[in-house]
Amino acid sequence: MTNLKEVTDDVLVRRAAKGDEEAFTAVYRRHQAAIYRFALRMTGSPFAAEEIVQDVFMTLVRDPQKYDAKLGTVSAFLYGVARNRILKHRERLPREVALEEKDDDGSGPGLVLKDTLTPAVWAEKRERAAQIRAAVLELPEEFREAVVLCELQEMSYEEAAAAAGCPIGTIRSRLHRGRALLLAKLEIFRETPRRVSAIG
Repeated sequence: MTNLKEVTDDVLVRRAAKGDEEAFTAVYRRHQAAIYRFALRMTGSPFAAEEIVQDVFMTLVRDPQKYDAKLGTVSAFLYGVARNRILKHRERLPREVALEEKDDDGSGPGLVLKDTLTPAVWAEKRERAAQIRAAVLELPEEFREAVVLCELQEMSYEEAAAAAGCPIGTIRSRLHRGRALLLAKLEIFRETPRRVSAIG
């Protein structure tokens, strides 16, 4: 493969549109992991995230003319396609979304914890991670998207606004509201065991 590290995304997409497989591979390698993380955090399902990533890049292969450099970056375009696929995925789902966790033997798609942790600390961290995943997945769609893009994907407000297709002010307000809802949900999770033990 020739060195394409210095070539901009929009140039790579133009080359890919003309059948340049190396250019497409370069775009895929640059953006696949971020799009996968976004889809995973929005759906809670590794299988759905993989399907969404495949759909996103197949769209780029089949309809490269859909990307218009005048309207934004390649990254924003890919996130936009991913958002549409995520919405379609969620429309097909029942209201309850299953959370993916690690199995007892450590396999599965969940959070990997270091072996140096004691079993009690490991169990507590695993429970906390599950609570955070659950709280994020329970946020309303627009607030969850802002939290995922800005907090988990570590995008700037400008990047998140481009990816979400909305003004920066909207991202800021959604993020502020999403953080508040997330903290409230995590507080409820923290209080629940106390209420249960008090009842018992």
